[in-house]
Amino acid sequence: MSNYTININGKDKQVDVDPSTPMLWVLRDHLQMVGTKFGCGIAQCGACTIHIDDVAVRSCQLPVSAVGDQEITTIEGLSEEGDHPVQQAWLEHDVPQCGYCQAGQIMSATALLKNNPNPSDTDIDQAMNGNICRCGTYTRIKAAIKTAAKTV
Repeated sequence: MSNYTININGKDKQVDVDPSTPMLWVLRDHLQMVGTKFGCGIAQCGACTIHIDDVAVRSCQLPVSAVGDQEITTIEGLSEEGDHPVQQAWLEHDVPQCGYCQAGQIMSATALLKNNPNPSDTDIDQAMNGNICRCGTYTRIKAAIKTAAKTV
């Protein structure tokens, strides 16, 4: 076991875990931050997406030892009141159905808009590629991203 200080949502958190522990499990099991979801465990579905220095990253394959002093943002840190423009656009377009993938989808969309505030359809498709929605709300996701782009 090793002791790590990790900056999550603007606050330093201490964890004592094996260096190979994926950030997903550090968040969920050690810090009780359960907004980030487990989906596939092989970084293919996007349910576990978080931001590392504003870049979307799959947390299920990111060992805690690789984080260092980088800033982590989770869905909990995106907005305390759920009023981030992407979250609001998600509601406006009725994107969630079962809701399971939505934290990862929102985190990927937010990273896209942070780096590209006026994305094309191709940009959206590329940024969201690999974020799987079992309910098939991809058309609404794209519409919500375009709406959020107008207010970010």
